[in-house]
Amino acid sequence: MRYLILLIIFSLVLNNCFSQTIDSKERSFYLGNFLLESGVTLPNAYIKYATYGSLNKDSSNAILLPSSYGSDYNGYNFLIGKNNSLDTSKYFLILPELFGNGRSSSPSNTPPPFHGPNFPVTTIRDNVLAEYQLISEQFKIKKLKSVIGFSMGAQQAFQWAISYPKVVESLVAFCGTAKTYPHGYVRLESAISTLETDSNWNNGNYTSPPIKGLKAWSLHWASWFLSQDWFRLEKYKELGFETLSNFIQNRIDKEKAIDANDRISQARTWEFHDISNNNVFKGNIELALAAIECNTLYMPSESDLYFPLSEALYENKFIPKIQFTPIKSVWGHLAGAGLSQKDNEFLNATIKAFLDN
Repeated sequence: MRYLILLIIFSLVLNNCFSQTIDSKERSFYLGNFLLESGVTLPNAYIKYATYGSLNKDSSNAILLPSSYGSDYNGYNFLIGKNNSLDTSKYFLILPELFGNGRSSSPSNTPPPFHGPNFPVTTIRDNVLAEYQLISEQFKIKKLKSVIGFSMGAQQAFQWAISYPKVVESLVAFCGTAKTYPHGYVRLESAISTLETDSNWNNGNYTSPPIKGLKAWSLHWASWFLSQDWFRLEKYKELGFETLSNFIQNRIDKEKAIDANDRISQARTWEFHDISNNNVFKGNIELALAAIECNTLYMPSESDLYFPLSEALYENKFIPKIQFTPIKSVWGHLAGAGLSQKDNEFLNATIKAFLDN
């Protein structure tokens, strides 16, 4: 009996040596003086992140889920849990947050000389480098089972496959492309202009929020992130809004609480992204896509106005090991945002089957 008790204790101790159980509390990962792709060094830089589940003995169950525009680590809640694709009893999930979201290093929380409009442009590659330092230094992870991302998270997933091909075993990208194409750039610039025309803007050095600009900004985004059919079918009622006016007012109220410089910072990150913009591919996106080595699950939304299906169909032709599975939805870009039960079920089932394969 004594031998059995000792054996159990020894097993528990051994298991604790090789298995790291982390709760879902948010944390900060400090990067120190972080050299950006632009050549600017961002002092005392940091990213917020959260984790779910336990890292197994050989660290083979880690999955990275980079955040999307304006989001935090909660953006993937609809995928996480025992009955969803990302079972936390099976996978160790790491959810880092983008620079500029108001929680990681951002215009609104960085002291002079990089405060407000003086905050430097951070690229998707800058974010991926910070995430790589997080997984390699904080968790000593050498392989990721997958990088899974929605929207700008999808952009990061594609970049991971290019920047660290030997680290990424698979990628899942939904409602996001490997490059921001010219029309996306124009759309983002038009959104930014809604803030810049506000009399309180003052080149980003505002002393009070540019409320008129933020109102116009919210209307601009509402008209783009959902499809025309979504509005025609009055899907806003599924979100609890009795009228279109109620829905629009809710969007305005949410945007008024966000720092305008933070919004622009992430928009700049978005509009400059291109996985082929380096010395290897020299802007040839087709060569860059063809260089993706890992298994890829690519799920564009058929009604997405941000990352239209046509752009995803174009990229699909060049990625070697690809499963191309569009989301049949009227929820536009937000088909991947966890708002539609039907879309959530489709995403969970498709991602689960891909990871299990």
